[in-house]
Amino acid sequence: MERECEERLQKITLGFQTCRTAFTALGDETRQLILMVLLKSDLSGVRVGEIAEKTHLTRPSVSHHLQILKEAGIVAMRKEGTRNYYYINLDETQWKEIVSLINLVYKSIGHNHDKEEA
Repeated sequence: MERECEERLQKITLGFQTCRTAFTALGDETRQLILMVLLKSDLSGVRVGEIAEKTHLTRPSVSHHLQILKEAGIVAMRKEGTRNYYYINLDETQWKEIVSLINLVYKSIGHNHDKEEA
């Protein structure tokens, strides 16, 4: 039982290290706003200008925040000629790792809670 707990804590530690940049990127309200635009789109991709229109941000600001989201593994980008389309895709981003980490922490909290009640 003790070993299982220790292994779980090691996985959580590794998960936090893996997802640290993503969590930092997700903590910014402007990037959250941009993510909401991407989530409301058809998920095939949105251009910077369209995001700027929907968020009332400048194009340079949107580009800056998208670059941070992209480097953090939160959004993906594809090029079509000279056009860049930003989108969210489970296979090309860190969302699965983030969900796995959250679930592991949740299970760990539940496990500790159950031990306290026993």
